[in-house]
Amino acid sequence: MDPWLSEARDRIAERAGISPAELELDADTEATLLDLARVAAHESGARTNAPLLCYLAGRVADRVHADEIDRLLR
Repeated sequence: MDPWLSEARDRIAERAGISPAELELDADTEATLLDLARVAAHESGARTNAPLLCYLAGRVADRVHADEIDRLLR
């Protein structure tokens, strides 16, 4: 995770009262989310759909792995 994103994660975790480790992105999840964002932006024709799709993926992350969401969209 790059320094900017790490700092944002730390601030969000602090405000939420949780450990930053709970918000850590592993390399596979990071790659999947970036790919989801790319698909949303390019296939929908609206770049604003990229963060919204990633938000939706995050909302179900404890029930459905990001890889499964990626497969459902293809």
